Order: sequence, then structure tokens, then C-alpha cells
Amino acid sequence: MLFDPPLLPARLIRRYKRFLADMALPDGREIVAHCPNPGSMLGLAEPGSPCFLSVKTAKGRKLDFGWELVGVEGGAWVGINTAHANRIVAEGLAAGRIPGLPSKEGWRPEVAFGSGTRFDFANAAADCALTYLEVKSVTLSRKPGRAEFPDARTERGLKHLRELSAAVALGHRGVLLFLVQRADCRTLRLAADIDPAYAAWIGQALAAGIEIIGITCEVAPSGISLANPITLTL
Repeated sequence: MLFDPPLLPARLIRRYKRFLADMALPDGREIVAHCPNPGSMLGLAEPGSPCFLSVKTAKGRKLDFGWELVGVEGGAWVGINTAHANRIVAEGLAAGRIPGLPSKEGWRPEVAFGSGTRFDFANAAADCALTYLEVKSVTLSRKPGRAEFPDARTERGLKHLRELSAAVALGHRGVLLFLVQRADCRTLRLAADIDPAYAAWIGQALAAGIEIIGITCEVAPSGISLANPITLTL
């Protein structure tokens, strides 16, 4: 996934009201940027952090800024825009770059299941069974080299685990993909202290037959792409 037009460098002044962030531009201007991450962004919203912003223009409107990347200790960039996760995965599926998943043909986005649930992707097999794929964006790292999920309590995540379990019970394949939008992590763990209910449900989901895939990303101001498989440690 390439950023087009190119991103604009900035420095974080503060994040507030979840979806707003004050930024300082290189020319000294201070602007308000949209923060497209509803999570806690633990460890990623330190004042003074280097950032990159997307810039959108529309006829008759002022510039719109969107917060895309933040730099962390050690020099790594982290993709904080959760809306990009599915786009990155879609490109990986189209290129056949996600190990363990069906060939690049046949994937459909936003597929309904049950009552009021939509999985991020689904792929039909020859025997009419489906592979349901749900994607979770991972940005948290509280220990060097270790990614963690979630960074806040996630009722939506629990619902997806239950629905994936239901899909498996009906004879389908259920896959949970943790997309780590940073390249400085070698291991992936559950943040059980942040959301013990989610951590407990992962064990039940595995017992029910859900498969878990983890993969890191190469993140740069030019774009974000899939990198290396990473294993979830319970």
C-alpha cells in the first residue's frame, strides 16, 4: 500500500477526544489532524513524537490532515490508521503472500454472517465451505521486540471470536489474522492484563477450531507492506 500523495512530516503536540490530534508542521504552523485509531494508542501518543500525515484537498474546502504514522524509540515507524489494515491484507491476499490462506482468487470483502456480523473477508472452497477471515490491527508494544493485542478492552473483538467459533461449528474455516503494523517486533502476545476476557476467549476459540495467523509489516513514509510471519504466544 503506497501513500499517494506523499505524506507530510509533523510533530505531535497532543492527542485528545480520541479522534483529534494537534500537530506542528515543519513550517511552524499548528494544525488539527484526524486520528483514525479508536484504541488507547498506548505508548504511541507521546508529545513531541515524529509523525507523518496524509493531506487531502477538496474543492471549496480547506486542507484535511490525517494522522498515518508515528515514530517510536529505536527509529521504527508504526502505522496507526486501523482503516488501512484491510487494504494491506487485501493486497497481500491478491498477491498470495499470506501463508496458510487460500490462493489469491475468490476473496470477497465485508461478508455477512449470522445476525449483524460482517467478517472482513471470505473465500469459497470447492466443497462450498467458506474461509472466514477477520483482521485485527496491532500497534501496541510495551517491551522491545514484542507486540501485544489489544491495547484496550474490545467487546467487538469478543463478538468476532464468538462468531468465528459459530462459523467453524457450521463446518466453515475461521481465521483470525493479527496484522502488526510495525517491523520492530519478533513475538506477539495477548495483553491479558488489559483485557482478560479477550485473552480467555482466545483459548476457547482455539479449542473450537479457529486458526490464528500473525504477520508483521514494513512501515515507511512511502507505504506499508506485509513482511514476516509472527507467532502468537498465549
